[in-house]
Amino acid sequence: MVVANILGVILLVMELIASGLRFSVVDGLSMNYYLMSCPFAEQVVQSTVTRALQNDPTLAAGLIRMHFHDCFIEGCDGSILIDSTKGNKAEKDSPANLSLRGFEVIDDAKEQLENQCPGVVSCADIVAMAARDAIFWTGGPVYDIPNGRKDGRTSKIADTANLPSPAFNVSELTRSFGQRGFSVQEMVVLSGAHTVGVARCSSFKNRLSSPDPTMDSNFAKTLSKTCKAGDKAEQPLDETRNTFDNLYYNALQRRAGVLFSDQTLYTSPRTKDLVNGYAFNQAMFFLDFQQAVVKLGTVDVKEGSKGEVRANCRAVN
Repeated sequence: MVVANILGVILLVMELIASGLRFSVVDGLSMNYYLMSCPFAEQVVQSTVTRALQNDPTLAAGLIRMHFHDCFIEGCDGSILIDSTKGNKAEKDSPANLSLRGFEVIDDAKEQLENQCPGVVSCADIVAMAARDAIFWTGGPVYDIPNGRKDGRTSKIADTANLPSPAFNVSELTRSFGQRGFSVQEMVVLSGAHTVGVARCSSFKNRLSSPDPTMDSNFAKTLSKTCKAGDKAEQPLDETRNTFDNLYYNALQRRAGVLFSDQTLYTSPRTKDLVNGYAFNQAMFFLDFQQAVVKLGTVDVKEGSKGEVRANCRAVN
């Protein structure tokens, strides 16, 4: 009996290893991608992110959101980092991206890595690693990611039209996420990244112009008070703006979601049970989130000659 149990465990471990190996070649990415070429790459990014967040914890949300906005437009290729030029308006200058923060953290990590391993570590990988480290630093799940993304050579403001709007309903969100290969469940769990950070009044003030039946009346008064300071005034997305937890889903249950695109997840019968499940069980939220965010990091990655490793994350080579 004991021998049979041991054999069962061995077979399970072998299957997990095999699964890991199968995953490691998806889209040309692999675990321990920099093991030989730049062995301290992950440690450099982690220490840089940790140092930055110790100085300013609010940067965590910016780094997480940066990864999402990078991958959702033209794939995970670091195009969100490119500065506009005289002849081209880049993604980062889109109204949807003007509130992004943490670019200097990426620059800092890149400079250190270029000194250690010139031309090896891509900016796209740094963005993905920085988001992972920010999630962990704020108390979220621990997960590993495959690396090997190449940097894109283009960044166009027009492409940001593909980002989900804070005014989207569940049908529109489902279509937007579905176009990138995500299920309804993955959409709901990735939305849980709003457990950290803030939203500007400009992204939710339209909900205040007339009574919104999906919003608690007292919470509506809170948002109205916030907006008295102008369009750039900030409202935390949940009660613990710098902590990665499941209180975002609890807020939706109380009809206290800041963005319409958040509250609609609870209003819609199609997604309400998922919200309730994550509100009740944080461990389940963490498990499902780490799987979905790893998948996010594999969206339309550039390989080989389709991309490059930028020397400066803000400009193509």
